[in-house]
Amino acid sequence: MVDRKEWLVTCRDVAGRRRDLTVFVSQGHVVLVAPPGETAVLAPLEVGRLRAALRDAVVTASEPA
Repeated sequence: MVDRKEWLVTCRDVAGRRRDLTVFVSQGHVVLVAPPGETAVLAPLEVGRLRAALRDAVVTASEPA
């Protein structure tokens, strides 16, 4: 089993339903997974959370394996 650090950023889709963007690191790359078949709509605070999750993922991706 792979120990993987994951960050979730709550957002809404275009219909206003709550969804999550997932950020994780795979083989030294930052991966962003959007809700399947949906568009993520982020409020300003959620954009800040996405920025923080991406920053943390970049730090993790830069760590030696």
